[in-house]
Amino acid sequence: MESLKFTPGAGRSPIAMAWLAHLDDQTKLLAKDLKGITPAELQWQMRPGMNTIGMLLAHLAIVEATWVRTAQELEPYEILPKLVGVGLMDDGMPLKAGGAPPRGLSGRDLKYYLNLIRRARAHTKRALRSFRDADLERSFVRTRRNGVRQRVTAGWILYHVAEHFSGHYGQILLLRHLYRDRKKKA
Repeated sequence: MESLKFTPGAGRSPIAMAWLAHLDDQTKLLAKDLKGITPAELQWQMRPGMNTIGMLLAHLAIVEATWVRTAQELEPYEILPKLVGVGLMDDGMPLKAGGAPPRGLSGRDLKYYLNLIRRARAHTKRALRSFRDADLERSFVRTRRNGVRQRVTAGWILYHVAEHFSGHYGQILLLRHLYRDRKKKA
């Protein structure tokens, strides 16, 4: 079995840096699992209204940047196009029942999506270098896009980003499997 090395980067919070090393490792594994994926597969929908792998990859970048900005108690949405390269709704999510993927993602290759994630991660690394362990316990109220307010900590946000990434990573692998299986049945 391959040994995993988690080497936290330089930063004030060993906890935040270890979290970041784990997220970087998951990102490397995802890129490896997607090696050779075509733009057609990235854009494939199992049926109208369902996410594509490309949508999910763009969504990972958008959510990471948005949530890390929230952990910094900064406005998370307006700066997204500059920070990541796409805006809040450019991933097409949530997709309406029967909806098609957003046209802006049509024909994009894996390099495009990995670049979005890379840009979001660069922001994450800059932001987390200044965090101290005590900052992870800092509590504040965030307002969701639907107006619901909730009290969270910066540490909870980091946990949520990792949980979110892992959940969609699994969904991406399932879509790859279904795409290959579809080709066998055709």
